Amino acid sequence: MSNTLYDQDFHAWALQQATLLREGKLQQADVENIAEEIESMGRGERRELVNRLAALLTHLLKWRFQPALRGNSWRLTIKEQRRATFRHLRDNPSLQSWLDEAMADAYGDAAIRAARETGLEVFPEICPFTFDQAIGDDFWPDD
Repeated sequence: MSNTLYDQDFHAWALQQATLLREGKLQQADVENIAEEIESMGRGERRELVNRLAALLTHLLKWRFQPALRGNSWRLTIKEQRRATFRHLRDNPSLQSWLDEAMADAYGDAAIRAARETGLEVFPEICPFTFDQAIGDDFWPDD
C-alpha cells in the first residue's frame, strides 16, 4: 500500500492540492494525480448524461409500449428527466459531440430496464427515438 496522502486521505490531498495550485506552487503539486482526477471528472459527466438519458428512454419506452398504464407519475418522470438532461448539456456543452454514442449506450440500458419493469420483451434493438424527440417537450410516443 502506498504511503502518499493521495492514497491515504483523498479529501486532505484534494484540499492540499487546491491550496498549492491557488498559491502558484506548481512544482509541489501532484500534477499526475490532479490530471487523473480531472479526466475522471470528465468521464463522470459522460456517465451522468448516459444515466439521465437511460431514465428518460426507459419511461418513453414504457409510455409507448404500455399505453394502458400511462399515468401522471410516468409523465412527470419524463418531464423531469428531460429538464435534467437539458441542464446537464447546458452545463457541459462539449457533450453535444458525444450524443450519438450516449444515446446508444443509454438505450441499451433503457431497453433492459424497461423489460425488467414491464415484463415485456417487445423493445426494438435500436432506439426508436431520436435525441431531439426524446428531449422535446412536445414529443409523446404513441403506437
